[in-house]
Amino acid sequence: MQPVLESRSPDGFGLWPVTGTGPSGFLPLNGGLSPAEVGTAVMCVAGCNDIDPDGDRPPRPADALDSFLHGLLTFDTLFAAGGLRVVDDSTGVVFLPGCCDGLEDRRDWYRLVDGDGADGVLLGFGHAPVSPVAERIGDVVRLTVDSELSDSPVIESSVAGIRRLLAGVERDLAGFLLLAADWASGHLPGRAAPVVAALARVLDLPAPPVPTRPWRARRGRPSGYVPQCRGGPE
Repeated sequence: MQPVLESRSPDGFGLWPVTGTGPSGFLPLNGGLSPAEVGTAVMCVAGCNDIDPDGDRPPRPADALDSFLHGLLTFDTLFAAGGLRVVDDSTGVVFLPGCCDGLEDRRDWYRLVDGDGADGVLLGFGHAPVSPVAERIGDVVRLTVDSELSDSPVIESSVAGIRRLLAGVERDLAGFLLLAADWASGHLPGRAAPVVAALARVLDLPAPPVPTRPWRARRGRPSGYVPQCRGGPE
């Protein structure tokens, strides 16, 4: 199980270094990303919220960088297209986020594993052409790749197994935020703290401190570094 962002094409983007995300269409978030991958993740989240101001939001700044970050820094409710990707290594089945899914809603997954009333809980993550669904049935969580198909591939795991995988997701996101704080200190001077705070808010995690200079200019890893979590089903 991995937290992933729906990728955006980096073509024509020149505000900071970014990279392509490959044919999967998703970028996994974890503590092992390269600087260009972190930049791509920030581009994706900021792009999701790059909507013209209305209502009480202040107007866009004229500066290109501040204009692109404006939605990320001014929206009350942020969106990050993506979700949780689950791979069953034994069968090769891949459960992907749907069109209505976002990382800001990932804590809905805990409804499947927490409390005695979780049995029968069903989570829908999208609609046609692909409608992924997660459902709690007794002590089993069933992930249906496309609920519109009677013969859809499924992944089944114990409730305890999903709970362990969700703990790994939290570690991956915490590791990503540490990298993002370091990246922002080097690429977004003067804007790093509010950008990191916005990323932490959309991921529903505490914001890490922003270093005064990137750790790559020093020796070792950033304080509190969290390695990428691996396991399976994943």
